[in-house]
Amino acid sequence: MELLMIILLLLAIIGLSNFINHFMPYIPVPLIQIALGVLLAALPLGIHMPMEPELFFILFIAPLLFYDGKNVSRHDLWKLKKPILLLALGLVFLTVVVIGYLIHWLIPSIPISAAFALAAILSPTDVVAVGAISSRVKMPKTIMHILEGEGLMNDASGLVAFKFAVAATVTGVFSLAEATWSFILIALGGFLGGALLAYFIIRLKIFIRRLGMEDVTLHMLIQLLTPFIIFYIIEHFHLSGILSVVSAGIVHAIYRDREQSPNVQLQVVSKSTWTILIYILNGLVFVLLGLQIPSVSREIFASPMFNNLEVIKYILIITASLLLLRFMWIFAGWWVGWLLKADRLPKPSMRYISITTISGVRGAVTLAGAFTIPYFLANGDVFPERSLIIFIAAGVILVTLVLASIFLPIIANTEKGNTEELKEEMERTAMLRSMDAAIRTMRELTTDENRGAAVSIISHYNQIRNHFINISEEEIARKKALETETRLKALEVEISYIEQLQTNEQIDRESLYLLEEHIHRMRVAVTNRLQYRWLFIWTIVKRGILNITSVFKSTKHNSFKARLEKNKKVAMLKMEMAQAAISYLKENMTPENEGINVLIIGEYNEMIVKFKLARKGADSSRYIRQQRELRDRAFQAERDEIQGLYETGEVSMDIMRKIRRQINIREAYWMEENSVQSH
Repeated sequence: MELLMIILLLLAIIGLSNFINHFMPYIPVPLIQIALGVLLAALPLGIHMPMEPELFFILFIAPLLFYDGKNVSRHDLWKLKKPILLLALGLVFLTVVVIGYLIHWLIPSIPISAAFALAAILSPTDVVAVGAISSRVKMPKTIMHILEGEGLMNDASGLVAFKFAVAATVTGVFSLAEATWSFILIALGGFLGGALLAYFIIRLKIFIRRLGMEDVTLHMLIQLLTPFIIFYIIEHFHLSGILSVVSAGIVHAIYRDREQSPNVQLQVVSKSTWTILIYILNGLVFVLLGLQIPSVSREIFASPMFNNLEVIKYILIITASLLLLRFMWIFAGWWVGWLLKADRLPKPSMRYISITTISGVRGAVTLAGAFTIPYFLANGDVFPERSLIIFIAAGVILVTLVLASIFLPIIANTEKGNTEELKEEMERTAMLRSMDAAIRTMRELTTDENRGAAVSIISHYNQIRNHFINISEEEIARKKALETETRLKALEVEISYIEQLQTNEQIDRESLYLLEEHIHRMRVAVTNRLQYRWLFIWTIVKRGILNITSVFKSTKHNSFKARLEKNKKVAMLKMEMAQAAISYLKENMTPENEGINVLIIGEYNEMIVKFKLARKGADSSRYIRQQRELRDRAFQAERDEIQGLYETGEVSMDIMRKIRRQINIREAYWMEENSVQSH
């Protein structure tokens, strides 16, 4: 029961990290999860999570690498195979040797084989961690593909090298020739074995489907069990379980792409399930890292054998050496590859090389591997400096994460510049996309019942959107002038309709006065928005006074009924005037004024819908309620779109805040106007 409560608590922390990241997207999720893990460990809850090395590998590494292999772009992987292999194999083994000797030189108490083990586990990069950071910036596609391929391949090479180094430390026996031959045998056997087992599992699923068993739950269960089963079987034969799940993922991806009649429902469920599972597994790894930091730190800092500042210095030196070695390797390899015209690489630049270097973030695989270090050697002795090795690995993860969080957005966004023109373009695009999101949401929510309210809101957004389609101030002014002219002409058509009624003696004097007052208000609304606001407020106040005074007058039922009939007649005349204006706008529509005419026609149609609702005795509060609910969803859609643009690095924080302020102002203005109309 206690273990279940701990697991539920860890899952809740993963969810909380996502919630915090929504409001602070500039902090990567892994850092938030590590901080929450540290905070949880600091609480007096007595939480302790012992993890057996083999269990940790099969529980975390197997599904993570299987998922990476299943989703990596094989086309890009093959096209960029040389730079990827240079990083995933060449840089890994160079790191093991160079950083291994450096660690042994810095900390003589760590044997050379254990130093190689630490260097090996520090060599794999974490695509998920760098993806969480790079999601806020626009990374060059070529670099992102190289990083994805490197992250997939160096997980395998780094962990295989790590297992050899740990085995050499535990047994005390190491032969370079034997290790090289064993590496080839174990790696090749693991890769081919994983591919073969994946093929048999796929044939099993096809056989099950041919029996008529299309149950999505059963097929999804087989898919989830696949990486665990393959990893366990391959490891049982002392081959590379790591490479086996990578190759199994690639085989599954090939089958998925070539399948003639894919089960769409299974694909949807599979994508959703794996997304959640991988997010939870990665989150658990970083939360567990946070949980381990206090105990490991306490053990290191409390030990008289180590000076606290010395240990921190070790972490900084090792991190700096890893990045420097990575920079030099990339710099040399990129220039050689470009000079030989290989892999269509862009011309090397310090910016691209720096991005690729800083993106070498260590993460889940490094920590998972560090946890698998055994406590004892084959002769029963304690594994030398196990706690220090885990502490250094955790420290390097933290430092690389922080460095990438700070410097990657700066370097990657250098080409964007900070000119006023680019900021204006960015703001204009963001405004358009936020309004498009609101319009799209309204269309999705439109039903026969709320169609009138939805059309009203869409028309309003289209009106605002028209002002942002062109950047030019002259163009905006021209469109505004054209809109004003069109509205005034439509009002002239309404006036002509009233005059015709008056000529034919089809309208009484009181109705004529009310309609002329209505036309006057509309003309002021078009030509002078501020004056219209005051006129509108005065009209509301005047009606309120008349309603109050009518209470104290002995009004007969017949006169009240007559006034009600008069209002209905005026409403009917307004509908006829609106229809006349719509006919004029349709007849005089040209390609130049089509957008504005359609906008104004929409407003007239909205007014007609309101009058029809009133004539039928419909509950006007229901219409207002529908409009309010839809408006709330529209404003939220705008905010969600802007938040998403900020999280992906397409807008700056200043622009996000500015647009959110504009949304808030429009929302407050609409609520005020709606409040007045509802009364």
